[in-house]
Amino acid sequence: MVEHFQLKLVNGYMLAPNVRHLSFARADGQPLPLVPGQFLQVHFAYPDGTATKRSYSVATVGDGVSPIDQVEIAVSYVDGGAATQLLANLPIGGLIDASGPYGRFSLQANDANRRYLLVATGTGVTPYRAMLPQMEKLLASGEREVVLVYGARNERELLYGEQFEAFAETHPGFTFYSCLSREARATPRPRDRCGHVHQVLAELQPHAEHDIAYLCGNPEMVDQAFTALKEAGLPVAHIRREKYVSSR
Repeated sequence: MVEHFQLKLVNGYMLAPNVRHLSFARADGQPLPLVPGQFLQVHFAYPDGTATKRSYSVATVGDGVSPIDQVEIAVSYVDGGAATQLLANLPIGGLIDASGPYGRFSLQANDANRRYLLVATGTGVTPYRAMLPQMEKLLASGEREVVLVYGARNERELLYGEQFEAFAETHPGFTFYSCLSREARATPRPRDRCGHVHQVLAELQPHAEHDIAYLCGNPEMVDQAFTALKEAGLPVAHIRREKYVSSR
């Protein structure tokens, strides 16, 4: 059920040169019912008083079932952006208006696939961070695989990269590919790739009978990966998409 509420900032830090991680609690002290993969909308006004809103996927790692007490999001800074002005300068204890949760970009209990292909760029990786507890349960049976292919320009912009690397080390069915399009790491890792995420899909050999793909990030990437997956034979129903557009 969609609710309207205020969020109070309790913590914030820079994830990357132009991305800030923000942690909020509901001002009314209530937990937020949320399915990992869903998003919230932040409501505010332009300087002329015109109402507007921005959508942010929730990155909170809970247990995947219970309502969450903290709402974590990753905010990309956009030069001259009204949302950037609001969220970049929000002090600890500051309040914002929000509503949600929204969306159906979540892992489905009735999926019968053997492998999930999760593809992301930029802050599009945040819903996959929230899904980690669900992935852990899926992987426990030994009958599922999860592959995360994450694209960034360089290592500094791999949001939550070390957390995904650590999860891969402790969960054999989970594989994390870092796709760096501008600058390779000084010390490359075995699953690093140069280029863009849709180019790695060919290496993974998507298969219509056992794969379901999730695409989240900038629209160009989502469209390119969608085309590549369709050409590989995946049914449209097995390609789930969420496009992130940086708004001013």
